[in-house]
Amino acid sequence: MTALERRSSLGLAAIFAMRMLGLFLVLPVFMLEARKYTGGDDPALVGLAMGMYGLTQAFFQLPLGMASDRFGRKRIIALGLLVFALGSLVAALADSVMGLLLGRALQGAGAVSAAVTALLADQTRDAVRTKAMALVGISIGLMFAVALVLAPFLTAHVGLSGLFMLTFALALAGVALILWVVPPEPRSHGNAPQGRLADVWRHADLLRLNLGVFALHTIQMAMWVAVPALLVRAGLPKEAHWHAYLPALVLSVIAMGGLFAMERRGRLRAALLLSIALIALVQAALGLLVADGVQPTVWLLGGLLFVFFCGFNMLEATQPSLVSRMAPANLRGAALGAYNTLQSLGLFAGGALGGALAKWAGAGGLFAATALLALLWLVLTWPLKPVGRGGGH
Repeated sequence: MTALERRSSLGLAAIFAMRMLGLFLVLPVFMLEARKYTGGDDPALVGLAMGMYGLTQAFFQLPLGMASDRFGRKRIIALGLLVFALGSLVAALADSVMGLLLGRALQGAGAVSAAVTALLADQTRDAVRTKAMALVGISIGLMFAVALVLAPFLTAHVGLSGLFMLTFALALAGVALILWVVPPEPRSHGNAPQGRLADVWRHADLLRLNLGVFALHTIQMAMWVAVPALLVRAGLPKEAHWHAYLPALVLSVIAMGGLFAMERRGRLRAALLLSIALIALVQAALGLLVADGVQPTVWLLGGLLFVFFCGFNMLEATQPSLVSRMAPANLRGAALGAYNTLQSLGLFAGGALGGALAKWAGAGGLFAATALLALLWLVLTWPLKPVGRGGGH
C-alpha cells in the first residue's frame, strides 16, 4: 500500500470500528436492560426496538449510496454519522421503550456503510483493495469481541443510557475523522455521468454477492441466539464468554494471511468458496453437537468459533472488494448501497428468524436451518466469475 492508501484504509476502518463498537455494546444487554423502561414488559415491543435499527438502515443504505455517487462520499458520510449521533442521543435520553425505538430508528437512518466502502474503493488500487477491505472486516470482528467483553462491565456502571451516550461520542469522533484525517476524495462525483440502478440489480454476479452477504449476516445473527447458551452448558459463565470469543477472533485474524496468499496466486474465487464452506461446516457441526446431546467443551466450541471467524473475516474482505470491482465507477456507491441493504436485512432476518427457530424448533432446528442456508449459498455462488487481479478460478 502507498502512504495515502494506508491513511485512507486505517481512517475509514477506524470510522467503521467506532460506529460498530457503539452498536455492538448494546446488543448483549439490550433485551435485559430495556425491561427497566416504561413498556419494557412487552417482549414484542422490546424486540421491535432492538431490530428497528436494521430495518431503517436497510431502507436508507441504497439512497445514501446513490447520493454519495452524485454529491460526494465524505459529505454523505459526515451527514450520516450526524444522524446516527442524533439517534444515539435520543436513545440515551429515552425513558420508555418507544423512545428507544425512535432512537434506534434514527441510528439506522444514518446508514453510511455503502458510502464508506465506496470511498475506500475509490482510494485504493485493485491490487490492494481486498487487503483494505480486510482491515474493515477485522475492525468489525474485533469490535464485536471487545463489546462482548466490555458490555456487562459498562452496563453495570452507566446503564443502557450510558452506552448510548458513549455511542453518541464515538459517532462525533467519526465525523472528525472523515473531515480531517481521511484523505480528500480523488475526484468530484457531482459531474460524473449517472448510471442506471437497474444495471446493478440485473448484474448476475453482483446479485450473487448481495444474496451472499444476506446469508452471511442472517447466519451470524441467528447462531448467536444459541451459541451463548452452549458456552454456558460447557461451563463458561456469560461474563467469561470473551475467553472463547477473543482467542478465536485473534487467531482467525492471523489466519487471514492465507487469504492474501490465495489472492496473490489468482485464487480469489477459491478463497471465497472455501470461506462459505467453512461457515456451512461450522453450522452443521453445531447442529450435530446439539442433536446428539453431546456435552460441549469450551475447547470444542472455541475451535468451531475460530473456524467460523476465519470464514467470516475472509468474506467480509472479499465480497465488498468484488462488488467494488464489478460495479462501474459511476455506480459504485449504488452497488455497495444495494450490497449493504441486503447485509442490513440479513441482520434483521437473522435476529428475527433465530429467535423464532430457537423457540419453536430448538437449537438443533436453528443450526439445521443455518447449515441449509449456507449450503444453498455455496451452490448459488459457485458460478461466480470474479474480475480483476486475483479473480481467477
